[in-house]
Amino acid sequence: MQARNSVNPEAVSSAIPAPEPQPDRRRDVRHLTILRVGTVHVDGRRELCLIRNISAGGLMAIVYSRFEAGDRIQIELKTNHLIAGTVSWTRDSTIGVAFDEKVDVAEILANPPLLDNGWRPRMPRVPIDRLATLRAGARTYWVSARDISQGGVRIEADQAIDIGAETIVTLENFRPIHGVVRWRKGNVAGISFNQVIPFSELTRWLVEDMDGQD
Repeated sequence: MQARNSVNPEAVSSAIPAPEPQPDRRRDVRHLTILRVGTVHVDGRRELCLIRNISAGGLMAIVYSRFEAGDRIQIELKTNHLIAGTVSWTRDSTIGVAFDEKVDVAEILANPPLLDNGWRPRMPRVPIDRLATLRAGARTYWVSARDISQGGVRIEADQAIDIGAETIVTLENFRPIHGVVRWRKGNVAGISFNQVIPFSELTRWLVEDMDGQD
């Protein structure tokens, strides 16, 4: 995975508590302040972001890659629901995005227990390709982590791992994470973490992961 002019990870975490006020370049008043993780789709890849506020016409978000005014992006707050827009301004690790079309904020932020296809909504996730060790009971496996969110990871293993197995996943350069195997298809399995990874911790690791593969 190639980095796209990634920002300093410390700048990401330090920006979260109280980013400086931004110049008012918005046509709509941002009427809802939130702290919600979403996904930015740009240049054929996905990255996590932290939405600070949102209105029908746009939003402000904390990101961990460098963006420029005029960049075309898509924001995903609900599974498989993309909102197209343009970066209107940037400041350090914070960006403002103007949507192409106005959105229904209440509908976008709704959290139904089930999607139309019967699946439960998942936390935003990003693709990765990293080695990890997975301990299940007395056995330890070498696995490949294929994508990750704050709440879980999808892995590939040479051997099938039982659904319901309690696990400890240790990704490269990351702390051990306790979880449970929720689903399996062949040698691919989904692991749900027992505790959600803090956004700043996960994005810091993702930035370092990207920089390490330059």
